[in-house]
Amino acid sequence: MDEAHRVFEGLRRMKATRYSMSEREAWDAFVTDSKNGTFLFQRSYMDYHSDRFTDHSLLFHSDKGQLVAILPANERDETLLSHGGLTYGGVICDASMTTPVMLEVFGALFEYMRATGFSRLVYKTMPHIYHRHSAEEDRYALFRADARLFRRDVLSVIRSDARLPFQKRRSRKVAQAQKLGLVVETSSDLGAFWAILEENLLATHGVKPVHTLEEIELLRSRFPDHIKLHICRENDVVVAGVMMFNSSQVAHVQYISASARGREVGALDLLFATLIERDYATQAYFDFGISNEQDGQILNVGLVEQKEGFGARAVAHDYYELNLA
Repeated sequence: MDEAHRVFEGLRRMKATRYSMSEREAWDAFVTDSKNGTFLFQRSYMDYHSDRFTDHSLLFHSDKGQLVAILPANERDETLLSHGGLTYGGVICDASMTTPVMLEVFGALFEYMRATGFSRLVYKTMPHIYHRHSAEEDRYALFRADARLFRRDVLSVIRSDARLPFQKRRSRKVAQAQKLGLVVETSSDLGAFWAILEENLLATHGVKPVHTLEEIELLRSRFPDHIKLHICRENDVVVAGVMMFNSSQVAHVQYISASARGREVGALDLLFATLIERDYATQAYFDFGISNEQDGQILNVGLVEQKEGFGARAVAHDYYELNLA
């Protein structure tokens, strides 16, 4: 690692500093104008679970005092981590970022970590589908630092301008649900969906949703244009639902669940078909999320095949670690 760090020596000086609440306005403005930031990096999203994570986000300024990058992060013992409460992460930057400047950013990052007692970096990248301009300068910097790829998840993604046809099985289930008169609509009734979600997660995996009902209601109230619940109902009964996190070009499936009746009548098939073909047809990408467990080592084949039945295909989401000792 000492040898790898020599790559970053001799670069123009850049300074990394820890984020404080007084910089909230500058932080949020930078995210808004960035080439790879989404609403998840706004402080009103990041800070909702501040009781569970010790925030240690960083800002990077050039030697002229210009803010050139930010890193959403939290600390745990002697490890600095891409923020554990966010789906994706890494260095957020604007369109002026270049590869040499990113090397300077990482040089400042390593200097800061050594000075503040961090011995390990866990770095969560951002899948390219979220980039408004190409933004993989950080991956090159990680390579130059000899960072180790320790996790790779598979997102199932539909590219809207080149959609593949649905599998016949999925189309048959959609037709079944339509014939039974099931209705798809946007809903504000989070409670009915959350009851189905919690029951299924407990029965299948013995866990609860990452967000509590109160947390997701809070986040939706803060980001009503980005967080939406879509349900499928039979008469007046909710039989399936999908919670969507919608950024500028990616419609991301955050939560999926159906009741026993919903699974029987193809409610999720009709729901997904409607979201893909109608509600989010203008988004560049429709992201079903991952089908992995145990740091990407286990693939839930049944789940990924369901997603791929709608024409989704794989996009890699990588995680790296780096020991400074």
